[in-house]
Amino acid sequence: MQDSQVLKLGINGLGRIGKLTLWDQIGRKHFKELVVNIGRPAGTSLQDIARYVERDSTYGMLHTRLYGRNAKPLITHINDASGTLRIDGIRITFLRTQRNPADIDWQKHGVRLVVDTTGQFLDPSLPVDHSKGSVRGHLQAGAEKVIVSAPFKIKDKGKGMPEDSVTTVMGINHHAYDPRRHRIISNASCTTTCLAHMIKPILDHFGPRKLLSASMATVHAATGSQEVLDRLPEAGKTDLRKNRSIMNNIILTSTGAAKALGLVIPEMQRIGIIAESVRIPTSAGSLIILVMNLQEDISGNTIRKERINDIYRQASESDPNGYLHYTEGQNVSCDIIGYPTAAAIIEGHETHTRTAEVTIDLETVPGLDAKIFSSLPDHQIRIPVTQVVAYGWYDNEMGSYVHMLGDRIISIAEDL
Repeated sequence: MQDSQVLKLGINGLGRIGKLTLWDQIGRKHFKELVVNIGRPAGTSLQDIARYVERDSTYGMLHTRLYGRNAKPLITHINDASGTLRIDGIRITFLRTQRNPADIDWQKHGVRLVVDTTGQFLDPSLPVDHSKGSVRGHLQAGAEKVIVSAPFKIKDKGKGMPEDSVTTVMGINHHAYDPRRHRIISNASCTTTCLAHMIKPILDHFGPRKLLSASMATVHAATGSQEVLDRLPEAGKTDLRKNRSIMNNIILTSTGAAKALGLVIPEMQRIGIIAESVRIPTSAGSLIILVMNLQEDISGNTIRKERINDIYRQASESDPNGYLHYTEGQNVSCDIIGYPTAAAIIEGHETHTRTAEVTIDLETVPGLDAKIFSSLPDHQIRIPVTQVVAYGWYDNEMGSYVHMLGDRIISIAEDL
């Protein structure tokens, strides 16, 4: 294990997650030096990059976020020639030439751990020399481990997950990471992270056999992939909604949260889940509406709102990392922006349940021996099922996802 004060962290990309990861690591003081690859010239000088890093339209000024309203600016020693500056005493080197991971000279800069926040290199099965670049290029360029701040997307459906790659969510399956075997680690998505922390307490309490089905919709803040004003779609694009103005519209889109959930909670692969996404005109703060159908206990201990809330309350109180929060307050999305540590904030005030009998005609069940149901009236059985609706807030940027990404970064750094 290498001393974390000697180990350097590389960040590829300086978009929303890249910039806020930089903020997060400055606040943690875990690394003595950071190397940030932008991959292109930006502004007219390093001073412009420093200004971009220093302030944020959603979270305010870096120095006031870290130290309060009386704090002074933290960026000093700006040297455009060397591409370096210091933030709160931590040396930051900015690289502004190479976009292909294989061409970023991490080895030259002494970087062994890289977090790729570009959202461009998500297929761990692609070879290093792929024409559009590959996440594996970071390894060829000198990194020993790469963390990807998004779910993997393997384009060739005939290929499985490479042996050296794994998807983890902190507090759910983070122990699935094997430092001896895994070199590329996906930190899943903000939505998968929240969803996993909402589902797991229910699975732990009732068991996977009691969870009959589930579906979710995320009411999600805008992201950088959307347009400020309507724009003509590029050639071949089939989803025409992504080119509509996010400032003026509620936009239906897709989410890979259901697929990624099965990677971090394998039981969900059998149960299955439908996941939908709706983008709204806000800059941060999102909400998952989770609907679950649970088979009732034969003991007569009926599933009610209070019982569900107790499950979440107890899970919150026993969570050693504080990833799951429970509240009976009435929140709006601004209330949870920047909320520290929380992967999911369960709003117990809005939990709902409804129990009804589901009638199953056994004659329509494929492969069922007629002897099994011949003695039953009408050849039917009635099963009491409770539908549960739970609401989980999450800051899709700083408060939830970036904080947990930071925990993942440090946990892997400590194993190097």
